[in-house]
Amino acid sequence: MKRKYIIPIFVPHLGCPNDCTFCNQRKISGQLKEVTPNDVRETIDFYLSNFKEKDAKKEVAFYGGSFTGIDEKIQESLLNAVYDYIKDKKIDSIRISTRPDYINKEILKRLKKYKVKTIELGVQSTNNYILEKCKRGHTYEDVIKASKLIKRYGFKLGHQMMIGLPESTETDDIQTAKDLIKLKPKIVRIYPVLVIKGTELEKEYKEGTYEPLTVSQAVERCKELCYLFGKKKINVIRIGLQNTDTICAPNNEGSEVVAGPYHETFRQLVESSIYYDTILEKIKKINTKVKEVEVLVHPQNVNNVVGYKRENINKLKEMYDVDVVVKQDIKHSENKIDVRISKKYKDFIDDKEKVTSKR
Repeated sequence: MKRKYIIPIFVPHLGCPNDCTFCNQRKISGQLKEVTPNDVRETIDFYLSNFKEKDAKKEVAFYGGSFTGIDEKIQESLLNAVYDYIKDKKIDSIRISTRPDYINKEILKRLKKYKVKTIELGVQSTNNYILEKCKRGHTYEDVIKASKLIKRYGFKLGHQMMIGLPESTETDDIQTAKDLIKLKPKIVRIYPVLVIKGTELEKEYKEGTYEPLTVSQAVERCKELCYLFGKKKINVIRIGLQNTDTICAPNNEGSEVVAGPYHETFRQLVESSIYYDTILEKIKKINTKVKEVEVLVHPQNVNNVVGYKRENINKLKEMYDVDVVVKQDIKHSENKIDVRISKKYKDFIDDKEKVTSKR
């Protein structure tokens, strides 16, 4: 399978009709000025000159804001800047993100003309009360209508959802995931809510009317959602906001994050927790006391098996007295791990007795 490169272009707040209580797109993206066609070309040229695999698939992604809500002339000028590269076979496709209420047949026909392949909808929640509470300006019914239209016109559908929104419970977040699964997106992004400076949510947090999730709460909730999406083979392509100079730990100088479940390796925490559950489940199926296990993985998953700061290794040792030996195999499937019992507790006792008797 060919590698795929993404060329990100941020269009913060362009086309967005209102300010959601949690949102400050300019702070989240780190982008302060409006984007021009020349900016698009310069960004593409920079990335193309730095890609190592020249024959890899390349996609330009317009992130932030609501792309299809931009003034039509500006929208077409940005798309056209990319389309020149598509005609020259330097870029393969375009991806955009937008609001569910900014999708209709005419918009989709225009996107089709410029070879847009993927459309991601900022859903955030499927609970209309929560959407209204956050001042989203659209409903779940808009999500259903837009999703069906996007699929009907042959685009790849993506959804973005948030956990920990004001008054959203764990049950609400899980229900949102279940509702999205019914709409059959190909990809999903999950964003735990962070309290960002200059937002209405910051005011609510300081007044004590909003309490963000802790890191551990957010990890557990995201893990449950990953299980749900994974069962339906829906690819979770991002968990947590992209780290930037401003989206970083709240105590960092220049950080725009006031509070919330920020962690520099948030996705790893979620995936490590999933791997921990998998290893533990396999150990518990063995009807004997286990002393040591070998875990065979693809090299790219070693960190997830070991855990952040060796958390998984240490936890298995402290809670179950099990030693873990991680072995890498480049030929091993990237999507699975194999767990083998390498030493039972009885073997460990026998070895100790042999050493003692020799003395």
